[in-house]
Amino acid sequence: MSQNKNNDEQIFALFRQELSTAIVGEVLDQFGLGAQFLPNAIRPLDMRMTIVGRAMPVLFADCFETFSPSGLNPVFAKPFGLMLEALDDLRPGEVFLATGGRNHLAMWSELMTLRAQRLHAAGALVDGCVRDTAALLRMNFPVFCRGSFAQDQRIRGKVVDFRATVEIGTVRVRPGDLVFGDHEGVCLIPQGAETDVAQAALERARKRSDVRRELEMGTSAVEIFARHNMI
Repeated sequence: MSQNKNNDEQIFALFRQELSTAIVGEVLDQFGLGAQFLPNAIRPLDMRMTIVGRAMPVLFADCFETFSPSGLNPVFAKPFGLMLEALDDLRPGEVFLATGGRNHLAMWSELMTLRAQRLHAAGALVDGCVRDTAALLRMNFPVFCRGSFAQDQRIRGKVVDFRATVEIGTVRVRPGDLVFGDHEGVCLIPQGAETDVAQAALERARKRSDVRRELEMGTSAVEIFARHNMI
């Protein structure tokens, strides 16, 4: 097992077990990274889900012809574009992170989940809808999305690129960025900053425990903020 993989597993465990997006978001602000949350419409399929892993960005595009596509891009002649190749290219600890198109189709499904689980992926996050929701909820695999919608992607959208930089809301997502999501949101931590962010977030979480105790003892909010610079 490589050192990088060991480091990732330790970082992933720390985020999953010790941190929340609320605390991490406060730290990102302190680091000058104030626009790292994805749109708040992207939620876990189950509120108990947490997602932590490296982003593997996938770019969708709308298509408007069914079986006889015109144009010069050979990707559009394939049933799903590059979706199958993107799915097969998932690596352990990665998050299939998809965006693009008009949100009029299901970007993730039960069968895609089975393949991703076999490849030891960390989860799926789509800037759109998923299908097969009942099955997904039984599969113990983190899925974040905008909602459920059964309409198939085959004749409506194609994956046109993957492992490419994409943009969701205000966030530019690069391959390898750290994806961290829970029931209160999803934030992206630029690759290389995750260790410093995690350490600062742990310190802030401990300080928050001190603040909580002081509030329970009746200390005023003004006094607490003056002492800890948080409330």
